Amino acid sequence: MRFISVTELEVGMICGKNLYDVNNRLLLRRGSTVQRRYKDRIIKLGYQGIYIDDRVSEDLVIEDIISDDLRIECIKTIKDIYMYTQNPKKYKGSFDSRIKKLEELVVVVVDQIYEKPKTMINLIDLKFYMDYTYFHVVNVAVLAILLADEYGLKRQEMIYIGMASLLQDIGEMFIDSKILNKDGKLSKEEFDEIKKHPVSGYKYLKESYKIHTAVYTAVLHHHEKYDGTGYPSGIGKEKISILARIISVAEIYDALTSKRSFRNPLLPSEAMEYIMANGGVIFDLVVTKIFARKVAPFPIGTYVDLSNDISGIVVTNYEDACLRPLVRILVNNLGESVEPYLLNLRDDKKLRSVIIVGVNNIEIQKL
Repeated sequence: MRFISVTELEVGMICGKNLYDVNNRLLLRRGSTVQRRYKDRIIKLGYQGIYIDDRVSEDLVIEDIISDDLRIECIKTIKDIYMYTQNPKKYKGSFDSRIKKLEELVVVVVDQIYEKPKTMINLIDLKFYMDYTYFHVVNVAVLAILLADEYGLKRQEMIYIGMASLLQDIGEMFIDSKILNKDGKLSKEEFDEIKKHPVSGYKYLKESYKIHTAVYTAVLHHHEKYDGTGYPSGIGKEKISILARIISVAEIYDALTSKRSFRNPLLPSEAMEYIMANGGVIFDLVVTKIFARKVAPFPIGTYVDLSNDISGIVVTNYEDACLRPLVRILVNNLGESVEPYLLNLRDDKKLRSVIIVGVNNIEIQKL
């Protein structure tokens, strides 16, 4: 199984992972053949890409961090909470009951993550532009919980960080939708409005529900920066709660690797480079180092070009050498397909000078 962008998707390919529509109904089942109508639907929904199975990746297994059913339930629940916050008179039930359900889901997320082997994250999340906010906060929650676990936080703190991640943007519900949904660059005045959402979310949560202080404090701090240049208060370093310092890294990574109306997504390796370059500046250095150990810049199945002019797909990543994976070579330095063989960039001393210089999944279609 490997991930490809929608620009590379072709009719006849085999779907490698279940795909869902905007109402979380199954759109394309794993093992199904991509037909024209499915391809058109995937593009219309704004999916960045999908996982496929083909002959060069059929033996590669990419484990889900949490189950599809749990992810869908989290998305539905957080969407309901955000919509209720925006217009409570329109919806039945109370905010309290909704938050209680969310807490129960976060506990299950934490439990599922605990059950998984502690390996690197190789999954590229499947999400579409139409419901970006809800996919985004769920992705951030999962990644933040994983980082919090590696950081050594206690189980209850992992639950708090999951809650704070999911609720981080609830303050946006009090901002004019024309600003939130604007295509293109925001004016200074519009961005100033956006910058109010951490305070709005903090006040709403503190006043509306008996939620732990750690949760709404992390919501307040999630856009603060380690060097004190963030907002709303411009605090820095350890004055920012540890939950917020972890969420900040997870939030930026998911945002950078997501398609937005004003830009295309970055590759995982490009987002990783940005985060590592800002360790100790925008981000807590300890958290960025943990991030580099746990998140693969070149996820399994990624087609990579090496500096010695040969190419292949990543089959294994290593926590202690995230930029030097095990690669299955498919193309030689003349651009010709070859009988696949393995190169271990981490362990083979003869390959010390060889590095990954590019990612180009389009070329794999020619093999």
